[in-house]
Amino acid sequence: MDFDGKVWPLAGGFGRYTRLVAAASWLPNVCVSLGFFSEFLYTSSPESQCQGGPCGGDNSSSPGATLINSSTCPGAWGVQAQSWLHGTIVTQWHLVCENGWKVPLEQICYLIGWLWGYIIFGLVCDRFGRRNGFISALVVALPLGVALCFSPGYLSFMAIRIVFGAALSGIFLSFYIARLELCPPGLRLMITMIGGFFWLGGELLLPGVAVLCSDWKVLQGAISGALLLLSGYWCCHLLFPESPRWLLATRQLNRCKAELCLFSRANGIDTGEDFAGRESLFTEIDSLWRGFPRPRYYSFCSLVGTRLIWRNALILGFTTFIGSGIRPCFARNLMALGGSTPYFLQAGSEVLACISLCITVNHWGRRAVLLLFTILTGFCSLLLLALTQYLFTAVSIAISVLGSLSSHAVVMLSVFYASEVLPTVIRGSGLGIILGLSMLGRASFPMIVLQQRSGFFLHHVVFSSFCILSVLSLLLLPETKRKALPDTLRQGEGLRRPPLLLQATQDAVPLLSHGKPRADYNADSYAQLASSTKKMIRSNSTHGQDNKALAND
Repeated sequence: MDFDGKVWPLAGGFGRYTRLVAAASWLPNVCVSLGFFSEFLYTSSPESQCQGGPCGGDNSSSPGATLINSSTCPGAWGVQAQSWLHGTIVTQWHLVCENGWKVPLEQICYLIGWLWGYIIFGLVCDRFGRRNGFISALVVALPLGVALCFSPGYLSFMAIRIVFGAALSGIFLSFYIARLELCPPGLRLMITMIGGFFWLGGELLLPGVAVLCSDWKVLQGAISGALLLLSGYWCCHLLFPESPRWLLATRQLNRCKAELCLFSRANGIDTGEDFAGRESLFTEIDSLWRGFPRPRYYSFCSLVGTRLIWRNALILGFTTFIGSGIRPCFARNLMALGGSTPYFLQAGSEVLACISLCITVNHWGRRAVLLLFTILTGFCSLLLLALTQYLFTAVSIAISVLGSLSSHAVVMLSVFYASEVLPTVIRGSGLGIILGLSMLGRASFPMIVLQQRSGFFLHHVVFSSFCILSVLSLLLLPETKRKALPDTLRQGEGLRRPPLLLQATQDAVPLLSHGKPRADYNADSYAQLASSTKKMIRSNSTHGQDNKALAND
C-alpha cells in the first residue's frame, strides 16, 4: 500500500504528536555522541620526555598536551594528558614507550565494536523492530558503562569497551531509522540534519564535561548517567513508539493498526470523516492479506536476488568508507596548530558541513550534491599530496579544513542517501553495514599508527584514488528527492537512475501553431481529426497559391 500517500495521512501524518516523537529522537544523539568522542580523551597520547631526552611520544590525537619530567613514571619518563582530563588510561596504566602500541590497539578495538554493533543491531531492528532494537542496546549499554568505571586493568577495559561501543551504535541506529520513517518526503532531510546537529552538540559539549569531571572514570560515570536518562524512552511508549511503516511492510497487521490508532488519537484525528476513513483503511488492509497472514521478515541476504538495490548499497557503502577513511589525512595537518584548536576546527567544519547539506540537498538533489562534495574531497586530498611541501602553513591548514568539511558531508549524505534507497524491510541491516563501513574507514588511521606510521603516505594515496573512482560510480545512483520511501524489495528495485542531462519535453520548433485553435479541429475523434487535418492542408495549400498569384501580379 502507499504508506505516505494513503495510510499515514489517516493517522495524522506529521501532526503535533509525530513532530514531538521526531524531536524527542534528537536528544539521544547527544548522549551517544558523548560516549563516542570520549574515546579521544580516554586514549589521548600525550607528549612525553625523559630526563635524558625526548621519548618520541605522539601528540597527534590529544589537544592541549604538555611536557613534564617526573620520576613517578617508570623509566623516568614524564607524561601529562591534555588539560581537559588530568587522568586518562594512558597515565593510569603507563601506556607510553614500549607500551605505546596499546593505545592505537584499543582505538581499533573500540571502532570494531561499533562496526559489529551496527551490523548486529541492524539485524535486530529488521527482525524485532526499531523500538526493541533500542531496548536491547540500552540494556547492554547501561551495566557496561558502569563497569568501565571499575576496570581493574587494560585488558578488561578494552574488552568491556568493545561491547559498550557496540551497544551505543545500536542506540544510534534504532533512533536514526525510526525518525526517518516518521517523516514526510519533503521534511526527511531537515529532520535528519537536525539530529546531526544534536550529535555535534555532544561533541562540542564533551570538553566542558571533561573539565568538570577531571578524571576519565568520573567522565565515564557522567556518560553512564546520561544513558540512564534514555530509559524514559523505554518506560514511556509514547516517546518511542514502534514504526507503523515497518509493521505494515512486515505484515504485522494487528500491531500496525494499534500503532496507527495511537498516532491518530495523539494527533487529534479520531472523529467524524477521519474516523470513518481510518476504519475503511483497516478494512482494505485486512482484505490485502485475507485470513491470518504470517509476518514476513527479511535480512541483508535478501539482496542477493535483487538487481539494483545491492548495487546502490555497494556504491554508498564504498563512498561512506572513503569519506571516513580520508578524514585523518586532513586532520593530521591540523595537529600542527597544537592545543585544543584542532579539535574545535574539526567540530566547526562538521557544523558547516551540516549547514551546507541543509541548504543544497533539497535544491539540487542527493546525487548532484554528493557528487560535488566527493569531487571536492578528492581535489583537496590531491592538493595536499602534491603540494604540501610547497604551501604556506596557513594555506595547507585552510585546504585541510575544507577537505575535512567535504569529507564529513560525504559521510553524512551517503548514510542519509542509503536510508532512502534501501527498502523498509531491510533498512536496518543494510544501513547497519554501511555505517559499519564508516567505522572501518575510521579504524584505518589507528592501524597505521600501530605500524609506527610507516604507511601513512600510501594510505593517503590509496584513499585519494578511491575518492576519484567513487565519482564515476555515483552516476549510477537513483535520485530520491521528494520521493516516498520504498517499503518492499520491489519498490526498491523500482528506483531508477535519472538522466545525466535534462531532456526537452517537446520539440524546439512546433509542428502546429500555438495560436487560437481552429473551429474545425476536434481532438476527441480520430476520424474528425483526420478530416480536419485534410481540410487544413487544403486551405493552407489554397492560401499559398493565392499568395503566389498575387506576388506574380
